[in-house]
Amino acid sequence: MARRFVNEISDGETIDEVYVLADKQLRANRNGDTYLLADLRDKTGSIHGLLWNINEEQVAHMQTGDYVRVRGKAQLYNGNLQMILSRVDVSPADGVDARDFQAGTNQNVEELFVRLSDFMESLSDPGMRQLMQCFLADESIVNQLKTAPAGVKAHHAYLGGLLEHIVTLMSAADRMVDLYPSVNRDLLLVGVFLHDLGKIRELGYDGTFIYTDEGQLIGHLIIGVEILNEKLSEVADKGSPVKEEYVLRLKHMIASHHGAYEFGSPKLPMTPEAIVLHHLDNIDAKVNEFASMIDADPNRNSNWTAFSPRIDRKLFKGLVGTE
Repeated sequence: MARRFVNEISDGETIDEVYVLADKQLRANRNGDTYLLADLRDKTGSIHGLLWNINEEQVAHMQTGDYVRVRGKAQLYNGNLQMILSRVDVSPADGVDARDFQAGTNQNVEELFVRLSDFMESLSDPGMRQLMQCFLADESIVNQLKTAPAGVKAHHAYLGGLLEHIVTLMSAADRMVDLYPSVNRDLLLVGVFLHDLGKIRELGYDGTFIYTDEGQLIGHLIIGVEILNEKLSEVADKGSPVKEEYVLRLKHMIASHHGAYEFGSPKLPMTPEAIVLHHLDNIDAKVNEFASMIDADPNRNSNWTAFSPRIDRKLFKGLVGTE
């Protein structure tokens, strides 16, 4: 029997299916009774499931990232589709097809990597070009780069998402430098490559997407600088050291690309390349997140997505039934 994906669920439909438990919260209603609010996901999107009259002990064995079989009924509430559950049980991982739960980029990963390699081969500075060759010759980094998502829930949160994000930014950056002669093309392109590279170790993506222990404790900005230091040592051993000032500027771009202290950036952008990287990164992340939220919204009869507390808004999908 074909599985019922999230984006196929309709109002009033009875559901008996396996999903990933992406998040679970115990909340209290007005009477003080607790209920489970579960974020249920597959590769097509997510839907909230509510299980009434439950206590912490009854759901303690369920962990974020588990596969769970849920039984319940879909219903519209305040214009949003949700599932009222009658039962939730942990489902064995060996009984499911992981491909049903992990979305991937809709672009060809090998073609993306060729485009990335072409950009790196076009660098004019010999030291920077040698540095990038060290990265692209590292099979472990390349394999992780082709597989890793760029996020757990927000932008490019699918397999191959990190590579897609980097190549999109490189394409945009390559066009920007013609408009702004003060921006160093080599620095900007290499900074784009490096800015999120630490996510290959910050995120776990074998099954559900999670933050690794290293990711939780250190984060991709510091991990990215560590990876860069390792490759800088390799380049120096080969007799093609990167200019000292370039090293400082590249590390600054990694450290400052979030753009503001409140967004986890230890430094504010202080070079032309750093400020361009920050804004290009933010544009690509936000556009991708908006498009993904619209595509994954389970309520196909609404002009709007559900309200998202993360971005403090709902999104306009277009007028239903019009061309």
